[in-house]
Amino acid sequence: MNGQQNPALEGRRTALVTGGARGLGAEICRQLAGQGLQVLVAARRREAAEEVCRAIGPAAVPLALDVTSAESVTEAVREALERFGTIDVLVNNAGVSLDGSRTALDLDDGILRATLDTNLVGAWRMAEAVVPGMVRAGYGRLVNVTSGYGSLALMDSGRHPTYRVSKTALNALTRMLAADLAGTGVLVNSADPGWTRTGMGGPAAPRGPELGADTPVWLATLPEGDTTTGGVFAERKPLPW
Repeated sequence: MNGQQNPALEGRRTALVTGGARGLGAEICRQLAGQGLQVLVAARRREAAEEVCRAIGPAAVPLALDVTSAESVTEAVREALERFGTIDVLVNNAGVSLDGSRTALDLDDGILRATLDTNLVGAWRMAEAVVPGMVRAGYGRLVNVTSGYGSLALMDSGRHPTYRVSKTALNALTRMLAADLAGTGVLVNSADPGWTRTGMGGPAAPRGPELGADTPVWLATLPEGDTTTGGVFAERKPLPW
């Protein structure tokens, strides 16, 4: 990530979206840019992020970032802060679903570790790297992209066990961070986009990315003075979990 900030974008808040190079993440980036934010499109492959940025325009900047690597997270956040000074919004969108039709009695250690490393630990790494700067600034919006599959209240199947457990744990992380950050101006919430037509959701999903991105973007742009924090939301409404 080279060069200086576009003068036309000075004064805008800056959002970092992980997994921003395709599907839901790319749409979240597009909508945030449309609402006037400077957006860091973060992806493991910079070339993929660059393609999304070309489609969005000058409000989007590519950022190479692998949430499963602590070194990559540290370096990417350092680059972003050197260029923009602050990261005001973090959307932890990067995620994987690897266990297919497996059940809770069919554990694969490798799949479990890989799923948790991206869906839970990756989001945790990002929060650890970004939130201290938000606290110093007295403003921040952290959105963890979750799933209804992580709801204990709606847990009616043992299918996709590692994915479900990872999202349940991500919701717990949301609640813990929100409690730790109470009164700092940093709001932390989870957003369930619903079953969305993406590479993960598949072509049969009933919702397009535009609708799937609505709740994450809403939470990422809660106005100053709002106190909504520690919640899990779907379609902008609290989700039992």
